[in-house]
Amino acid sequence: MIEPHPLQPFLPHDARLLMLGSFPPQQKRWSMEFYYPNWTNDMWRIVGQVFFGDKHHFELPGCKAFNKELLIAFLTRQGIALYDTATAVRRLRDNASDKYLEVVTPTDIPSLLARLPHCQAIVTTGEKATQTLCHQAATSSQAATSQQAAGAVPPPVGGSTQLNLGGRIITLYRMPSSSRAYPLSLEKKAEAYQKMFSEVFPQ
Repeated sequence: MIEPHPLQPFLPHDARLLMLGSFPPQQKRWSMEFYYPNWTNDMWRIVGQVFFGDKHHFELPGCKAFNKELLIAFLTRQGIALYDTATAVRRLRDNASDKYLEVVTPTDIPSLLARLPHCQAIVTTGEKATQTLCHQAATSSQAATSQQAAGAVPPPVGGSTQLNLGGRIITLYRMPSSSRAYPLSLEKKAEAYQKMFSEVFPQ
């Protein structure tokens, strides 16, 4: 069964960073109607740790859910946009693992960027998202003269590269997955994200 994306892109007009995951988990796993809704996914704990020194900052007290309104206010103020690299997928197994996601329709990333005139960087938050984005860059870029210039070669985890998307040069950061299945502590993940955020949003 083909599953369409259940959320609209979150695109604050002044956003300087676009965060791209692969695809939301099944709705039975959601703790809120927003991005990274799975209670056992640590994205919002990582962001809370980086920006507020508190991994619980975006959690709703007394329940296993994140505070959607607090997140939206923070992301809008900070200039962070959110979407995913696929607009339709097929789940090969009944779980939230990217390994068993088949991308049916990749997201048109240049069209997203056209709605974000101030965006300077993209961060992918897992291997599937990185592969999908880099494949699109490699096949769609007309200006690049080599695979690497087209963005076909993903950066290492924690690293970055320049990406050509529809003639627009964007810095691509590849971050460790916020899934707990990724074998790295939350603290180490937060260190990697801290470095990326400090480069995109210098004080």
